[in-house]
Amino acid sequence: MTSPDPLRPAPAPAAGPAAHVVIEELAAGYEGTRVLDVPELTIRRGEFLSILGPSGCGKTTLLNALAGFVRPSRGRISVDGADVTDVPPHRRGLGLVFQNYALFPHLTVAGNVAYGLKVRRVERAERRERVAEALRLVGLEGYADRRPRQLSGGQQQRVAVARALATRPAVLLLDEPLSNLDAKLRREMRVELRELQQRLGITMVFVTHDQEEALSLSDRIAVLNGGRVEQLDTPERVYRAPASRFVAEFVGAANILDGVADGGGVLRIGDTVLRTGLPGPERGRPAVLALRPERVRLHTAAAEPASADAGSGGAASGVLGYRAFVGDAWHSEVHLAGGATLSARTHAEPPPLGSEVTARWSAEDVIDLTTAPAEEAR
Repeated sequence: MTSPDPLRPAPAPAAGPAAHVVIEELAAGYEGTRVLDVPELTIRRGEFLSILGPSGCGKTTLLNALAGFVRPSRGRISVDGADVTDVPPHRRGLGLVFQNYALFPHLTVAGNVAYGLKVRRVERAERRERVAEALRLVGLEGYADRRPRQLSGGQQQRVAVARALATRPAVLLLDEPLSNLDAKLRREMRVELRELQQRLGITMVFVTHDQEEALSLSDRIAVLNGGRVEQLDTPERVYRAPASRFVAEFVGAANILDGVADGGGVLRIGDTVLRTGLPGPERGRPAVLALRPERVRLHTAAAEPASADAGSGGAASGVLGYRAFVGDAWHSEVHLAGGATLSARTHAEPPPLGSEVTARWSAEDVIDLTTAPAEEAR
């Protein structure tokens, strides 16, 4: 079966499940400073939604507003059609997994998992049944009598998830739960968490600043910037068709080509002139384009493509100023004539430093971020 072009925008998803959580005109902040302004955000039933953004963008505030720990200054939050904006946290029917797991060191694993049930005054027999069920779901059936200090970081994280699941929440909220794990364990836990979510069909809202986590785990991603949602879409479309310059630069690496069109698909970036491969915009118009490093191909003069290929797509010539092996590919920097720099990520080893090279790419690889003046006015 032919795989889809990784840079061609994916088709918009078909209508999905019904709304589970709806946020309307939500604003929140601290000490008079607004840090969150979300006019509308709908979380579908059974989906894995990641809230992605840099530090200070409001993603944890959004999660805490959903949980009931932050009182919005404006707006409405509803779960299953019921307004929970003024409902206290323990009555919202939501589960929460914290970044530091927040396990009680003096309690056993079973005691930690049972804690929320005891607070809710669930009868002892049902508590035992739910604890056993939750530990079975996360693969810790044989660890019920251990203390948190006897567990690895990944096991502690599973206990925190089990504790949240034991209350049978309508929605599970996770605040950067993998950030304290090493790289290998994080990758393993991503797979386990996603498999668990799909098996249970539970709605999960996952806060992270890690782009790879968001891309690999999510059904959809909400990219936050300055308290606002810049883009809400599938991982494929967020990466391949970013809605703004911020999204293009934050989600994955990107060459941002910010200059003035010189006609015929030529772009001037200061003193650098390059052929974009696109027909527009018209001469004299500002243009902002993005190009992913993995879509750039490097050629030396001796290995230039045939003339028919050389005339299509975009191109720029320069000198290879940096190259490094990064495990699964080579990262290179090409210093273009005029002073601009272009990043490339290739599987083939690049030529030696100082080599004169031509960077090439296909027209469909270019992401046009140029905003028309009429749109800015609106």
